[in-house]
Amino acid sequence: MGHDEVRRYYASFGQREWDRLAAPADGALEFAVTRHVIERYMPAAGRVLDIGGGPGRYALWLAERGQRVVLADLSAEMLAIARQRLAEVPAGQRACVEQIVEADACDLSRWGDASFDAVLCLGPFYHLPDARDRQRAAAELGRVVRPGGVVFIAFMPRFALLRRTLAMPDERHRLAQPTWLARLLDQGTFDNDVPGRFTHGYGARPQEIGPFLAAHGFEQLTLVSCEGLAIGLQDALGELPLDDPVLKSALDIVVDTAADPSILGVANHLLYVGRRT
Repeated sequence: MGHDEVRRYYASFGQREWDRLAAPADGALEFAVTRHVIERYMPAAGRVLDIGGGPGRYALWLAERGQRVVLADLSAEMLAIARQRLAEVPAGQRACVEQIVEADACDLSRWGDASFDAVLCLGPFYHLPDARDRQRAAAELGRVVRPGGVVFIAFMPRFALLRRTLAMPDERHRLAQPTWLARLLDQGTFDNDVPGRFTHGYGARPQEIGPFLAAHGFEQLTLVSCEGLAIGLQDALGELPLDDPVLKSALDIVVDTAADPSILGVANHLLYVGRRT
């Protein structure tokens, strides 16, 4: 039932998920920090699985850099956008995208063991409130990436889900519901009965991410806040011209401090980078 809810949620997005990562007031900062971290740790060349990659922003960016990419997602609607976008890029970049297929992060059985040099998983884990699903997804990542390969896994911190609830006038009444609040704060479980909203979510505790993935054979290389210390300042940064040295300096500071433990719990998104041992 949960995965069907997630499909419906993203089916309603249309172009919004593609546009979100380019919007200064929304995901542009997240996109910039995430790409910087990927560039730092991604093998120079290889085969990459982008599971949960939606409309293909990261997959097409990796293909532009010469990586061989397989894009997979639960949402047929998101993948249709990816195919449309793929048709618009140069032939050489297009040739680097091997497949665009529907797949569930909890079941990567269409791919054999050690099939990939790296895996991006930038969405599925914050839609897996069932601990058994998280275990299956982590085990599958460990199976399909080669020993020594690198994984990039996104999480949402628990407080991000609490903060978004407080920000929504028609959702914030839940903060006065002890059972709902306890499920979120104690288990990370986030349910939402408002149609069309984020639901079936999981909020992680930053300090638990490394040990959880270590149990599945990964050595943590870094854990960063994808918005860094600039969380909530996207509008202010978006007001600066792209060639403004102040903007460059600000982004450098955001990237350089993104792994500071004092900001991880209040991030909107966390990015874990690990190596398969």
